[in-house]
Amino acid sequence: MKQTFITASMLCMALTASAQDISADMLQRMASSHKLTQSERAIRNALAANSVASIALNQDNQVEQNTYFSHSVPSKGITDQKSSGRCWMFTGLNVLRSKMINQQNLEGMEFSQNYLFFYDQLEKANLFLQAIIDTRKKDMTDQTVVWLFQNPLSDGGTFTGVADLVAKYGLVPKGVMSETYASNNTSSFTPYLKRKLREYALQLRDNPKATDKSLLQMKEKMLTEFYHMLVLGFGEPVKEFTWAPKDSKGQYTSTPKKYTPQSFYKEHLNIDLQNDYIMLMNDPTREYWKTYEIQYDRHTYDGHNWLYLNVPMEDVKECAIASIKDGEMMYFSCDVSKFLDRTKGWSDLANFNYDDIFGVKFGMDKAQRIKSFDSGSTHAMTLKAVDLDADGKPLKWEVENSWGATSGYQGHIIMTDEWFDNYMFRLVINKKYASERILKASQQKPTLLPCWDPMFASEE
Repeated sequence: MKQTFITASMLCMALTASAQDISADMLQRMASSHKLTQSERAIRNALAANSVASIALNQDNQVEQNTYFSHSVPSKGITDQKSSGRCWMFTGLNVLRSKMINQQNLEGMEFSQNYLFFYDQLEKANLFLQAIIDTRKKDMTDQTVVWLFQNPLSDGGTFTGVADLVAKYGLVPKGVMSETYASNNTSSFTPYLKRKLREYALQLRDNPKATDKSLLQMKEKMLTEFYHMLVLGFGEPVKEFTWAPKDSKGQYTSTPKKYTPQSFYKEHLNIDLQNDYIMLMNDPTREYWKTYEIQYDRHTYDGHNWLYLNVPMEDVKECAIASIKDGEMMYFSCDVSKFLDRTKGWSDLANFNYDDIFGVKFGMDKAQRIKSFDSGSTHAMTLKAVDLDADGKPLKWEVENSWGATSGYQGHIIMTDEWFDNYMFRLVINKKYASERILKASQQKPTLLPCWDPMFASEE
């Protein structure tokens, strides 16, 4: 009979595997220590038919909320991004329309998001295909190549994209190029765009001996076909139009005039979005007073990567307060879903008692949540108001959202200052509201971060 000898290394492996696995004894110990109290059984029964958030809602915090703000920028009308990830574009254009409304005393104004989004998708397609050409000699398993194929196109973005797109393509009023089903419901349309881009990318990579010139010719042919797909989904971008402002009764207040998108932008706004604004970030996982740049995080190949200055929260607030006091709204982004009472439009750490529901302590701070991918910027909105106490300290903030007029508090979200500290990430300010230290720090050479960095998260 054949004998089996157990060596010391085999025994060590068996013991190690046993210690790593969930054994029957370990399972027994866990089960025996698990004894539900009467209140915990009630929670279990409630969770069987309800969401965690609905059960964790803190009834002690359901008092009538204070909607008074000591300083607020006037606003007219709430936009609605529908079922699309274009919050970054709505927010950027809401900042611009606020300036135009207040400067020209208009009854209302909304720019066409669909117009700019058409070019955003076309430009992102070119950025992706050119990146494929630039990295074609790298292996398919290279991390950058993998990331490119995983992210050929998105409907998300940042303020940098708004700045580059407006500078290149101008603006048109909403009525000149209205929304379509595809623009309002991007998740139903963009999968086909992404699929085609991945197919194009493989074709470009399958030509290892092709010259740069022939690859560029291939790319242009691909983009021409892609342009056609965009036209079918979003419509033909307008090249010229006639417009004049109207009063509350719909009557023209001046003689209608012909414009191109570029001439319209220059006449009615003429703002240097690319050079007069700074994006501030509050990321406690990285050194403050340093600038950072995200690789491949841009909307046009000839545009700018997302660039930001990382500063402490008190400096972010100082700039925000100065801007609001001067009547200028700001591009703002945050981790919107955390502790948000969607019905009331109220963001407050006291809204939900998650610790009480599960009987555990959720103890991560902001830096730990970022490093572990538990929190990051998910949504952009327009910061418009702050409530300051007698000492000038902020008590709460208000943003204009793009989820429609019936969402939250009359289309807005109000957030406590404590919530702001924990879940606010980005703020874009005009340089005239920045301190000398911010202006100086923003001029330093940025640290380049990879496109898969935890802080790479386009607002949706």
